[in-house]
Amino acid sequence: MSFRLPLLLLSGMCVASLAYAQATPPTPSQADVTATTAAAATAVTATPAVEAAAAPGNSTPTAGPAAAPPPAPTPKTPPVVRNASAVDMSKEYLIGPEDVLDITVWKNCPDLCRTVPVRPDGKMSLPLVNDVQAAGLTPMDLRQHLTEQLSEYLPTPEVSVIVREVHNFKVAVVGSVKMPGDYEIKSQATVLELLARAQGLTEFANRDRIVVLRQNGTKTDRIKFNYRKVAEGDDQDNFYVRAGDVIVVP
Repeated sequence: MSFRLPLLLLSGMCVASLAYAQATPPTPSQADVTATTAAAATAVTATPAVEAAAAPGNSTPTAGPAAAPPPAPTPKTPPVVRNASAVDMSKEYLIGPEDVLDITVWKNCPDLCRTVPVRPDGKMSLPLVNDVQAAGLTPMDLRQHLTEQLSEYLPTPEVSVIVREVHNFKVAVVGSVKMPGDYEIKSQATVLELLARAQGLTEFANRDRIVVLRQNGTKTDRIKFNYRKVAEGDDQDNFYVRAGDVIVVP
């Protein structure tokens, strides 16, 4: 009896220790903690890629950066449409009838230096070359033409052509205006400006039937001018005149 009791107590203590060890989880080591943290970080990093691959339309995951969208097409600039009734000031001036020209031939003055008018037939007169066509040419074209003709009489002539006076750009205003007549134009001018130079309409003028007669080759165009709209502020109907136009106010 004296030896059996201590053995029983020792056996019970061993059984209790074994049961406690089985019930308590083992404490993880530092290496286990580090491995677990790295695995969790890898799982978090890989999650967006997995979700992107699982998204609809992404059957195959794409490696690298996404392709840039194609550049937007550059809008085309609409072509500039000029007013057909306007005078194109970008073109070189063409000499016309009744213009006055200064012709100078270097080292041959005063024999060949002249201030000459262009006749109604478009020609001008100069010593040695006599009648020369001038209307319809630019001053530079006329200079080249005179140089070629004077080369038969002079060695290497130096010619200059200067337009002293412009008289060929005229517009006629007739009918029910206070001062009908021909009006010279030095620059762009509208129908309303020409009517103003003619001192305006008379009290009997028909403002709704004003027309501009314009020679177009072998035919004459009739362009209506709405005086009432222009007077109310519609500038689109106030078009530019051209040389040779005739404004008729009934």
